[in-house]
Amino acid sequence: MSIDEKKEGLHKEVVAAQYYDKHGVLKEIIDEPVEMSLKTELRRNIILGKRRKKLKNISIKVDPLQIQAIKKVAAMKSIPYQILIRHWLSQNLKEELHIE
Repeated sequence: MSIDEKKEGLHKEVVAAQYYDKHGVLKEIIDEPVEMSLKTELRRNIILGKRRKKLKNISIKVDPLQIQAIKKVAAMKSIPYQILIRHWLSQNLKEELHIE
């Protein structure tokens, strides 16, 4: 692959990333609301903040600058950054699933 081809490929990736940063990707995937429901017991456990199973490790790729920012926010709140991330995930899941 030539240098020009590599530059062109990189440019296309940057343009695509900028487009999706601005417009998001979900509008292209889902064009109507999705109804979801949870079993009553699971819903109650989420609302009460209980969990029945141990935590499970996962791996995700995250921009290093985002990790740095998350660590700074966690330090300001005096909590470990992993707990902050779990809290944010929990809060956003409750919002998405309309659980109050």
